[in-house]
Amino acid sequence: MRCIFVMDIFNGEVVHAVRGERARYRPINTFSRVVSTSDPIEIVEILAPTEVYIADLNRLSGEGENLKLIEIISSKAITMADIGISTIPDLSLLTESATPVLGTETASLDLISKASDLRDVVVSVDMKHRRVISKSGPLDPLEFIKELNDLDLLGIILLELDRVGTSAGTDIEFLSRAVASSAHPLLLGGGIRDLSDIDALKEIGVQGVLVATAVHSGAIPIEMIRR
Repeated sequence: MRCIFVMDIFNGEVVHAVRGERARYRPINTFSRVVSTSDPIEIVEILAPTEVYIADLNRLSGEGENLKLIEIISSKAITMADIGISTIPDLSLLTESATPVLGTETASLDLISKASDLRDVVVSVDMKHRRVISKSGPLDPLEFIKELNDLDLLGIILLELDRVGTSAGTDIEFLSRAVASSAHPLLLGGGIRDLSDIDALKEIGVQGVLVATAVHSGAIPIEMIRR
């Protein structure tokens, strides 16, 4: 089971993300039990994760960017990054050392299809209240996953934004159906509480989890993100 360490970066700092409500984010050092800094590079050096997922909240909100930080971090850990890609030229904003994450919040299915022909990409199925957030309106996540099956993708992230930062747990029944619907490896982001959640997800075939809150709270040992 891949345990991918999440860093939400805003104005050069790692922030604690809760339910996708970006206006409420605070520097991670005000919450964390494992780091006393919100500097992204220092956090990577202290925690030494094998894999990281970065959300550039400045790019996603249209207020600046953190691309240089992403480039530096990608030299220290396997990196995937969501920078709010909405056009093909946006792909070139990330160096080859970082895998682009195309989130449905900003990327259309057509763009995802074209991008997957150009370089290795991961798709993030961004959801709230079990509906896919997309420019074409809310979609059924299982049907959308099936639409991705013919594309050449490294994997799919099911990102439950209303569970991010909540440690609310997971919906095993829904996720079992998602695994059955997908031809790609599935990763889950949002709501992971502890090791028992990870074990249950592994049992149903989920390939990896995106974790932040549970690591910073101490519910998931740091060693899990170092494997």
